[in-house]
Amino acid sequence: MTSPVARPPLAVLTTRQITAVSVGVAVVLIGLKAFALGASGSVSILASLADSGLDLIASLATFYAVRWAARPHDATHRHGHGKAEAMAALVQAGLVFASAAFIGWEALMRIFDPYPVSGGSWAVGVVLISIVLTGGLVWLQTRALKASGSMAVSADRAHYAADLASSVVVLIGVVSGAYLGAPGLDAAAGLVVAVWLFWGALGVLREAGNQLLDREVPDADRIALTTAVLADPRVEGVHQLRTRMSGTRLLAQMHIDLDPALSFEASHTIVVEAERRIIAAFPDAEVLIHADPRGARPAVPVSPWA
Repeated sequence: MTSPVARPPLAVLTTRQITAVSVGVAVVLIGLKAFALGASGSVSILASLADSGLDLIASLATFYAVRWAARPHDATHRHGHGKAEAMAALVQAGLVFASAAFIGWEALMRIFDPYPVSGGSWAVGVVLISIVLTGGLVWLQTRALKASGSMAVSADRAHYAADLASSVVVLIGVVSGAYLGAPGLDAAAGLVVAVWLFWGALGVLREAGNQLLDREVPDADRIALTTAVLADPRVEGVHQLRTRMSGTRLLAQMHIDLDPALSFEASHTIVVEAERRIIAAFPDAEVLIHADPRGARPAVPVSPWA
């Protein structure tokens, strides 16, 4: 009988689908905003178009990153490829910083030298369509995150959520420039978008940097890990707990204190059961537990968490 073809987990499949949708939305928005820019000359639309262009690059990076991160570990990547997601988030942050700088500069130039906004009805229509498409994408990304917890998708979602808010600002700017005879407000709206993007990029950069630099997981997760191990009364203590994330995968290692009178086989059984409890609480976690006889702590410097 032919063995069944292995299928990717549901969470991974959902993540792959949402990254493809993200790329498609970015392409559509670029086309619409390019048309609106030609019709209106609005600096707010220019800002939004530049942002959508970088959105496409960032979404493509995410598209490939989640596929790379889902690959199983191999001989040269023993912990898997999960940090590809953090790398994609880092690329996104860099692109958004560049976008914010360009938009901010252009907005400042237009504030001192206002440019009239024409074709306001086309620009307004495109911005409204952009808001609807972006809002739908953010909703889909939120659903995908509940299934996968993907850092790359989380960064992409944060960026599009900022785009959604900035589109409202752009709409105000276009209406001000086209219908209120105040092109300076249009330029000011572009400047607001630039500041918004810069702030959002800082958050993405922080999250990506934390994972790439192996920052410890939050205290709540460390407590949950310790609680799961100490659920067995034969485990008398936990020390030298070290944790980090690789994509959505938790990597943890620790030492536990056991009764010195226990046999090697009994100690091994306790360790295996502890690892199973951790994996039940943190699916797909990779856990390494070292058993120490009670009172035999290693004579090496340890962290404050030891």
